[in-house]
Amino acid sequence: MKRGLTMEIVSCDLPGIPKLRSGKVREIFDLGDRLLFVATDRISAFDCIMPDPIPGKGAVLTGLSAFWFRRLDFVENHLLSERFEDFPESLHPFREQLEGRSMIVKKAAPLTVECVVRGFLAGSGWKEYVATGSISGQPVPQGLRQAEALPHTMFTPSTKADSGHDQNITWDDCRRILGDAIAEQARGLSIRLYEAGRDYARERGIIVADTKFEFGLLDGRLILIDEVLTPDSSRFWPADRYEPGSNPPSFDKQFLRDYLELLDWNKTPPAPRLPPEVIGQTSRKYREAFERLACEPFPSENAQPG
Repeated sequence: MKRGLTMEIVSCDLPGIPKLRSGKVREIFDLGDRLLFVATDRISAFDCIMPDPIPGKGAVLTGLSAFWFRRLDFVENHLLSERFEDFPESLHPFREQLEGRSMIVKKAAPLTVECVVRGFLAGSGWKEYVATGSISGQPVPQGLRQAEALPHTMFTPSTKADSGHDQNITWDDCRRILGDAIAEQARGLSIRLYEAGRDYARERGIIVADTKFEFGLLDGRLILIDEVLTPDSSRFWPADRYEPGSNPPSFDKQFLRDYLELLDWNKTPPAPRLPPEVIGQTSRKYREAFERLACEPFPSENAQPG
């Protein structure tokens, strides 16, 4: 299967195909009884969309999610096909825009909570721990260092925001929003998915420090939707360079965040333009994550920004 395009996509419109919404990265189209997900090459940081695309990023997100949907098949998911050959005839005129970066999925009603799972102390979890000694209201042992492994896998849900910041919420908040039965099921499935993905990734030299999952309801069943264990939804660290006590290097967009932290920018739109070396290095990190996890090469035509 072809995974990658020679063109960069920052937005996608398909005349005659109704668009339901545009997220920070994905464009979602209505195909009647199904949906079309298109992953663009947009990248966001600090909840701002950058003005420059990352070559190959949309193909990485689509290809890696499809890989995980099939590998983690103990949980029902929304993937129908990412093969352009399986797409309906109405989409055939848009092959250049869609091939390698899109998937046909089942329609489901998304839960209004992000299912965040943590195995290590990083990101907003580290900041909250330093300030309060807890994460999402859950106590954590004292004296842990940044990036240190947590004593056990933690489910730390958050609100879901199309724009602006997601906010960590407590388990009680999660239960009030979703109801006890759905909340318990989402928590259990999230932890199982994370631990299975973590164990596989560790064999490939990647530590999955944390990740987030999304679930939806389909005919009363909870199914896995959106993306799975990608560099956008997860914090990936190289196992051979991991050392607790500092912020490890990563295969995800932490490299971009670290660059932006050096700038005189207040983290509100408009976001600054990105230099070619930052674009190129971010692209390479995404592609390396794909290659390590999916165990197949990523097309060379997307190796460098245009």
